[in-house]
Amino acid sequence: MAKLIALYKHPENKEEFDEHYFNVHSPLTAKIPGLREMKVTKFTGNPMGGETPYYLMCEMIYDDAASLKAGLSSDEGKASGKDLMGFAGKLVTLMIGEDSE
Repeated sequence: MAKLIALYKHPENKEEFDEHYFNVHSPLTAKIPGLREMKVTKFTGNPMGGETPYYLMCEMIYDDAASLKAGLSSDEGKASGKDLMGFAGKLVTLMIGEDSE
């Protein structure tokens, strides 16, 4: 399994961010060919009781690195990337990883 992981810092306006993320961006991303699963986590705090540096994480899971690369290169992948940079370009950190067993 290969994953594209997006970590989002806290937005200035969380309601506006959530509205766009869940109603516009997520549906665009869900259309990417080869995407097997998309897991979204909203952070609520850390074990010490404080706020985390991140607001939200999305794990996009593909069968393998080739499927991930093909998905990102597709028209749907490009549309998702363009939207991402438009509403959260300054907030997001993207990483690619693989499950280790």
